Parts: sequence; C-alpha cells; structure tokens
Amino acid sequence: MLKIYNTLTRSKETFTPRVAGKVGLYVCGMTVYDYCHVGHARVMVVFDTVTRYLRYLDYDVTYVRNITDIDDKIIHRANENGEDFHALTERFIDAMHEDEHALFVLPPDIEPRATSSIDAIIAMIQTLIERDFAYVGKNGDVFYAVEKFNDYGKLSGKNIEDLQAGERVDIDLAKRNPMDFVLWKMAKADEPSWESPWGNGRPGWHIECSAMSTCCLGNHFDIHGGGMDLQFPHHENEIAQSEGATGEKFVNLWMHNGFVRINEEKMSKSLGNFFTVREVLKEYRPEIIRFFILSSHYRSPLNYSDESLNDAAAGLTRLYTALRDVDIIQTDLEDEYKQRFEQAMNDDFNTPVALSVLFDLARELNKTKSPALATTLKYLASILGLLQENPDNFLQGESDGDTAIETQIQARIDAKLAKNWALADHIRDELKAQNIILEDSPDGSTRWRRE
Repeated sequence: MLKIYNTLTRSKETFTPRVAGKVGLYVCGMTVYDYCHVGHARVMVVFDTVTRYLRYLDYDVTYVRNITDIDDKIIHRANENGEDFHALTERFIDAMHEDEHALFVLPPDIEPRATSSIDAIIAMIQTLIERDFAYVGKNGDVFYAVEKFNDYGKLSGKNIEDLQAGERVDIDLAKRNPMDFVLWKMAKADEPSWESPWGNGRPGWHIECSAMSTCCLGNHFDIHGGGMDLQFPHHENEIAQSEGATGEKFVNLWMHNGFVRINEEKMSKSLGNFFTVREVLKEYRPEIIRFFILSSHYRSPLNYSDESLNDAAAGLTRLYTALRDVDIIQTDLEDEYKQRFEQAMNDDFNTPVALSVLFDLARELNKTKSPALATTLKYLASILGLLQENPDNFLQGESDGDTAIETQIQARIDAKLAKNWALADHIRDELKAQNIILEDSPDGSTRWRRE
C-alpha cells in the first residue's frame, strides 16, 4: 500500500483518497519573471513522477499546477525592462513549458493563472470579510485576521505568540496585528490593477493559490505539494484562507520537496547562486538532469555539482547500454523486479531505491540479454520518466560526424584483420581523444558511444 509522508502530521500515512479511485493534486508552480532554475526543475520532476506513479496505480489523477503571473517581482522586472507585464510573463511561461518538455515532464491537467482567476479571488475575499476572517485596513488594503483562525501554525508547527514576538514580523500600521497578511493590495500609480469592491487593486500572493486550488479541485482535496520553503508562510496562509472561507478541511495530505543546495546554501534567485535549467542543458542531456533529481529522495536536500551530474550521466549510460541490442517485446513484467520497484515507490516515492532496482535489472540483463528483462527495465523506468530514448540515440548523441566515426571504426576493424595492431590502437586513441568510446564484441563487431 502506498504510504506518503504528510507534513501536516509529520508522519508517513497510508494514502486513502477522498473519492475511491480518484486523486486531486495541487502544486504551487512558478512565478514567471525569469527562467526556471534547477530548484524549479526539482518541483516539476518530483510531482511529475508522483503523478506518473499514481496513474500507474490506476488512480484517475487531476493534476493542477498554477502559474503566478502577477506579483511585485513581475511588476518590478517589467518596469526594469520597460515592457508590459503580460509580454514578460508570456515569454517566461513559454520558456517554462520548453524546459518542462525538455525534462520529460508531462503538462499538468489544469494550469490556472492568477490573472485569469481574479473573479474567484475577489469572491473568496468577500466571503472571508463576511465571516469576519478579513478586514479593510487603514490604507485600503484588505488583510486576513490571523488571530481569528484558531489552528494557525498547524502545518509549520509555529506558535502564533512566538511569531508575534519574532524580529522578522513586519511592522505595518495599517494592520490590526503585525501577523496579519494582505489579501488585496490597493493600486499604486502605473501598476496593473483590477476593479474590486474595495477599489482598484491586485491580489496578494497567498490568496491566489487558495482560490485557484479550490476552483479546480473543490473545497477539500487530497494532496497539496510544493517546495519546502513554502510551508511558512505561504501554505500556512492558504490553509487559514481556504478553511476560513469554506468551513471545510482544505487538504488531507501535504507534500514538500527539499531544497537544491550549492555549497551548503539553498539555491535561490534571492541569493544569486542559481543555475537556470537552460544553462545546465548546455552541458548535460535533459534526461541526465532528470536522473540526477530522482537520485535523491524528494524530501532530502539535493546537492548540485558537476560531479553529481557526471555520476548521473554514468548511471544513465549503464542503463541504456544494458538495453542496447535487446528486443522489447509484449510480455508480462518480471514479477520480482516489479514487486521490488513498487515496494520502493510505495514507501513515500523512494526513487533512489527504485533506481537501484533498475540497476539490478540492468546487471542481470547484461548477462542474459533476456527480452523479458529488457521490457521490464524499460517499462519500470518509464514510470520515472526515464529511458525514453532509443539506446543508440542516447549513447551516440546527435552529430554530423557519425559517418566519419563509422569510417574510422571500419578502418580499425580492417587494421585488426591485417594484424596491424599499432594502427588499430592509434585509431582507438584518436577516437578516445574525441570522447568516443569503442566497445568490441566477441563476434568482431564494434559499437561506440560518447563518453
């Protein structure tokens, strides 16, 4: 049975959907003012893998991942560029989709945008005011009254009294309480705005996700996911807003993936220590990045380094090499490996252990060249979004110089037949200098791959 770690209860729980056979999953997506970095890629790959595995278990999954296309950072960047904020966000939404496609991430079923959800956001704020969970502040902004929500802090484990006394709480004379957070911001000069009962303005970040998730999945749904940094205040505020507005439990199970770290620091744009997906794709194949992300458990820190990515490339090469020259057939999966794979994934989506099962499969496949094993390897890997390419295409890559390589390989074969070992070794060394690795077979043929 599938068990998932629930941040809300701080324990692994047997997953039981609200409606038998169906799963509603909402994940906080990107704020689109720049290119996606590897931290964003982790969110995309992790919850794509979760969705793939839930569907493998025959759940009817509705996967929702939102787009934040209006906030302070977007407005600031658009002003810096001297462009309309819509033009900015459209450009980076397109770029995000390109990165997503490159990493074999399937698109979500629903991808709501904040700017397309203004009516729902306003309606939720109105309900919160009517139920005395929100008020209009002295500056015209609408705020959520945190003290009105008895369970505030239950997700993050934070105590409201401690938070009120903390140094990081903003002092804002427009609020009744320094912990209160904004739901609707009054328009400033030359900023995008929408009409509302409280005057022209725009939504706060937290209310956007409450409105979009409940509109797409209902007031109460199964799983809410996102990065660990969103636990507080974003997800904590989502609970307060949603449960305050609906009077129902918001989410059964909360999933949070760990940080990507560089030199023991979280990768983030605010720290300036991030690598965009596009930068990394210049050096590494997309599937290598996906393999690298899955090589750590989703809740653990993921340490970004060239060494880690090179290890991922070597591991993926081993799997593809095992599949080379073995037929994929229509057959039942090898039960031992299938059960071990499921056991790993049923334990809170333990992808490192699932990958170890694939390596055991590949090791046996190298010995036996069994089509049934090859079929099992390719199918189980596909649940992780891996081994999507033809083995030769992955191992040899795309190059205009393949004909020249084949010519050199044939020249080496001819040299060996003529017992000209010096020439044969010279050709091998020349190819190795081009990062071309030759693999001789017992029948005298030679295959090649890129290092």
